[in-house]
Amino acid sequence: MVPIKKKLCPASRYYLKCPYSRTPTRIVVHNTANDAPAENEISYMLNNDFEVSYHYAVDDREIVQGLPLDRNAWASGDGHGAGNMEGIHIEICYSLSGGPKFAAAEKNAAEFIASLLQQYGWGVDKVTKHQDYDGKYCPHRTLDLGWTRFVNMVKEYLSTEKEEPDLTEAEARKIARGEIENYFAGLAAKPAPGWAKEALDYAREEGILNGDEGGLRPESYVKRDELA
Repeated sequence: MVPIKKKLCPASRYYLKCPYSRTPTRIVVHNTANDAPAENEISYMLNNDFEVSYHYAVDDREIVQGLPLDRNAWASGDGHGAGNMEGIHIEICYSLSGGPKFAAAEKNAAEFIASLLQQYGWGVDKVTKHQDYDGKYCPHRTLDLGWTRFVNMVKEYLSTEKEEPDLTEAEARKIARGEIENYFAGLAAKPAPGWAKEALDYAREEGILNGDEGGLRPESYVKRDELA
């Protein structure tokens, strides 16, 4: 996934851009209707004196976050409705002219949305569009190209984020056995402690301990046959 950059609204501007704390329940997709990169879109949103606000802008190279996710946004035109109050609002850049940059931005947005769905444990039914809240034809270019097509892109990214398969019992035993062997190999490599040197030297000279294969292994375990 492309890098995510944070350029967050200062708390002193919360009163205007995101005055309410909340817990998000959905994702709301927008198109910027502009041809500026994500950082420019976020900078303009944060610095103007309009209430309009959103959480992320996504372009062909990066994702820029402008609002904390635990704050509302003024983006979907439904006042204190579920869109503004509960949505994570994502603006897809370069939608005015479209073309390769918009196509890349849309793909980046689909991948990012898939990651958010996984993070929150949501299904694709939580992916909504601005149009669902106040009827505005937004995300305009995404709608022109087909909303179902975009949702399917999100689904594809979801399917590629597979969990690691569970280990079989045989695989788990093999890993455990290897870790045990490594542990004892480390013990075998340790030098004899000073207090035991005289006794170890005597045992080796008398043939009681075998020092020919792998050394005396003074810190390793003793097998039953060796002990006998």
